[in-house]
Amino acid sequence: MKTVALRFSDKFAPDEGTIIAHENIIKGLGYVWYGKLGLPLSQKAIDYVKGNEDPKVLLIHSGKTMRYWAHVVEVLKGEPDIDGIPSYYRDNRDRFKTWFKVIKFEVAPKDIMSKCTVISSGAGLGEVSKHSMSPYFIIEVEGE
Repeated sequence: MKTVALRFSDKFAPDEGTIIAHENIIKGLGYVWYGKLGLPLSQKAIDYVKGNEDPKVLLIHSGKTMRYWAHVVEVLKGEPDIDGIPSYYRDNRDRFKTWFKVIKFEVAPKDIMSKCTVISSGAGLGEVSKHSMSPYFIIEVEGE
């Protein structure tokens, strides 16, 4: 499976953290908009995500060991409906250039990084993510 890996942190998140804050909206609406800060994803990256039978992106918690799969039903380069955006970043939503409509978060296996290869370099995601400032990576995931 080819998809995208995104970094995230809890720097601006409420006390419960990014993932739980997003899951709380899913409980009420059935979905949540997960925003990617900064430059938008390339169309090629979006096409990889949308081209999968079960579209999902890998979320890498910066500086921590937790990894999550975000199951995606839509990718948007415009502004989504405000109700589906977590309240803690609604006022800054113009800084997010790509939005993922997520219906479920799932803890990824502990060895997921060793199963991912960065397509542009052919190197393992675990090694590349340690030495790169890139906010996202297009990856091939073994066994998915």
